[in-house]
Amino acid sequence: MDEPKRKRRFGDRKEGRRLRSLDPLYAFTPFIMKTRGDATNYFSASVELDAVEKYIRKKRDEGLKGFGMLHIFIAGYVRCVSQYPAVNRFVSGKRIYARNNIEVVMTVKKRMSTTAGETEVKVIFKPTDTINTVYERVNEAIEKIKSEEDSSTDKVAAALMKLPRPLLSAAVRFFGWLDYHGWLPSSLINASPFHGSMVITDLGSLGIPPIYHHLYNFGNVPVFIAFGAKRKVVELKKNGTPVEKKYIDYTVSTDERICDGYYYAVAFKHFNYILRNPELLETPPEYVVEDVD
Repeated sequence: MDEPKRKRRFGDRKEGRRLRSLDPLYAFTPFIMKTRGDATNYFSASVELDAVEKYIRKKRDEGLKGFGMLHIFIAGYVRCVSQYPAVNRFVSGKRIYARNNIEVVMTVKKRMSTTAGETEVKVIFKPTDTINTVYERVNEAIEKIKSEEDSSTDKVAAALMKLPRPLLSAAVRFFGWLDYHGWLPSSLINASPFHGSMVITDLGSLGIPPIYHHLYNFGNVPVFIAFGAKRKVVELKKNGTPVEKKYIDYTVSTDERICDGYYYAVAFKHFNYILRNPELLETPPEYVVEDVD
């Protein structure tokens, strides 16, 4: 399924096209809430794991080594964007844009040790991608990072940290000014973990609950998702019989300027439905919804 091609117009950015048909209130909002810190909303949800665990076992039996919740969360979000594209918008320079791709940023620990460093990896997806495609791209990116000494993000950070503090502060302000006007080089945008559709962190691998993570004022990431370790609860069936259930909790931080609360609510209900029914990710969506002009 091919996505429609759009010509870049004056006012568009390298990573997205400017939305010109939004209601005036939406277009005005970034002038009032000037940073993502001003505009961040937080919420939490849970996923019951009975069907999910069966699906994970099935995929591992098919030979997908290491297949797990991270792949399902990312594939679920990609599918959510295919139907609700407004969650893939971003705000830069006080204007609202539709992102060209689905760019997921992950924090990768090179080794499970308190002394080991961590880095960021960005993986690009299309709205038509299936769970198998997500699995392949995520694992390829993680293995590449673990086999290399430094990622592109690490290399840029290392180069900047050689500068004296006054020059480093000036450089960051200069990058922010370039980014505001849409003039930041593509090489820096591609290396930046602060530019993307969504950041996701797997705290379940650390055995802890999810945190409510802030959004970054630098860059343009509008969504941060964290999911935690599995937890068990005892619930009562309709006939009063107790039964043990397993859940995973996750938290979401959102930039409220890119779409309204009703849209977010409907989109993340769909996201939660996909998480509970991951077999839907086996095939591409029947259609892809395009964002407004």
